[in-house]
Amino acid sequence: MSRRMHTSIPGLSVLCALLLAIPTAFAQPPDAALKEEVKQRLGKVEQSLDDWDVGGARRELAEVEQRVPSELEPLKYFQGRVAFEEGQYDDAVTLLEGANIEDKPGSYLRLAKDTRAIVKDHQRAESEHFIFFYPKGKEEVLVPYALETLEAIHRALAQDLGWTPPGKVRVEVVNNARELSRVSTLTEKQIRTTGTIAICKFNKLMVTSPKAVAQGYDWQDTLAHEYVHLVVSQMSHNTVPIWLHEGLAKFLESRWRGKGGLAMTPSTQALLGKRVKEDKLIPFEKMHPSIAMLPTAEDAATAFAEVFYAIDYIHGTKGTAGLRTLLQELKAGQPDKKAVEAATGMPFPLFEKTWLTYVKKQPFPQELVPRDDRVVLKEDAKGEKKDSEKKGREISFGGFAEVTEVPARKFAHLGEVLRERNRVKAAAEEYARAHKLVGDKYESVSNKFALALLELRRLDEAESVLRGSLRMHPGSPSTNVHLGRILLFRKDYPKAKTAYLEALASDPFDPEIHVALTRIHGALGETALASRTRGAAANLTGLKPDDVDRAAQAFLRAEDELSETKNVPAGTPDAPKPAPAPKPAPAPQPAK
Repeated sequence: MSRRMHTSIPGLSVLCALLLAIPTAFAQPPDAALKEEVKQRLGKVEQSLDDWDVGGARRELAEVEQRVPSELEPLKYFQGRVAFEEGQYDDAVTLLEGANIEDKPGSYLRLAKDTRAIVKDHQRAESEHFIFFYPKGKEEVLVPYALETLEAIHRALAQDLGWTPPGKVRVEVVNNARELSRVSTLTEKQIRTTGTIAICKFNKLMVTSPKAVAQGYDWQDTLAHEYVHLVVSQMSHNTVPIWLHEGLAKFLESRWRGKGGLAMTPSTQALLGKRVKEDKLIPFEKMHPSIAMLPTAEDAATAFAEVFYAIDYIHGTKGTAGLRTLLQELKAGQPDKKAVEAATGMPFPLFEKTWLTYVKKQPFPQELVPRDDRVVLKEDAKGEKKDSEKKGREISFGGFAEVTEVPARKFAHLGEVLRERNRVKAAAEEYARAHKLVGDKYESVSNKFALALLELRRLDEAESVLRGSLRMHPGSPSTNVHLGRILLFRKDYPKAKTAYLEALASDPFDPEIHVALTRIHGALGETALASRTRGAAANLTGLKPDDVDRAAQAFLRAEDELSETKNVPAGTPDAPKPAPAPKPAPAPQPAK
């Protein structure tokens, strides 16, 4: 869901204009040799910045600083550029103002001013290779997971591509789409149209807080995705065209948690299958200068799927050696088609043909699956409280709007009516009818059915429904939370931990996740991790740590209560009297 953006900011044109000011800045006119040397070195500074080599730019700039007066406007301009790329925003603003750069949208001065204003009060956390800046407040819960994710993808790409960035990588979290637009060169319209949630540019990663998204998003994969962009840009001296850039990032983004190629979801596969059938694929060259600039979110999703499979094919036939060859050839100045030929050992037209054949052989779902990877910003959700935000804790009659099959939708609605009236067994029967018609297609149907089964203590059936839903909608925070409850009630702590961490990877601000993990880590003897989740739960709920512990113990009471039923199907002679659904915690509420 993250997107990368190549954009045009005044560069060489500014350089040419500023170089005209060189003679007037000297007490005596410079000789031709010195003027030419300064011009060439400043050109190298510009080129180094374009190559994502900030260290090289700084070294060239140091040579210029020894040869020209400090008030020289071209010098101040590039000092400001380098300061901006290094995250020294106060210095960048002062220097760019001293270079008489116009303060207008898209200028480096405006970018420096806006970025400084947005991050000036951010908190800071560091790991061995990263500096993480985040807004004060609940974003603090992101810190340990973000740094662990980033360090993991750092290790993986060092192994796969043989490259690690110099120094520590700067990562900045912004509050919403408006801020992301101000710190980048994307417009808010582009961000909303394509679901852009993060950008790698200016020698750093910029990501939107999950709180800005109506149903959360895969923020850990997104961090890894943007880091891949950074490594590819630096390693290749920024010579990789956008279609290969995005393909590499999408394929490798899952390396922090396992092997590459895990990022493709059934819903995106279904969309790609539809576009293949309609012969409406996006040509690689149409993806320039950015997939984020494509006309629609569907076009963007299609393009991401196409380039994912291009890299998946190269990796599948040539391994990581093929990916390294691809980048090395591009760095050496080869055009993209020649680089692909070197990496695959086949002419580019044959590559395109075999790639398309490979795509057509993918196991596309037979019908279009509702898009579960589409980023919907909260301000675009029209103020409606999404059913998925409630994770089934509340009754809602508008939660099945996505169900296009009318009979299934009616059965599901009837199930809601019955469940509201506490006729849980009858509700489960109606949900079952709906589920039989649509299978695992809709998260809403699967989750409500599973919740009813959970209340009836039919845990095996509930687990089966939830796991089926996850096969169609991997990473769903709601489904993983419900699965986590079942596993926790069974005291299967390792599997419960996995489910809740999967939920956290998309919805890190749900208090239940952190309360449950506090209980799980404690049961597994993971004292440090329990302390971490206890602090996160306290942050999100406003509870004191001791109160969080009491809430976590509520899980234990629910487990003990549930264990008495022995998972006996409701309605059998030996079944105990139905009890209310076990509650994992006394309804902790997010802090205001």
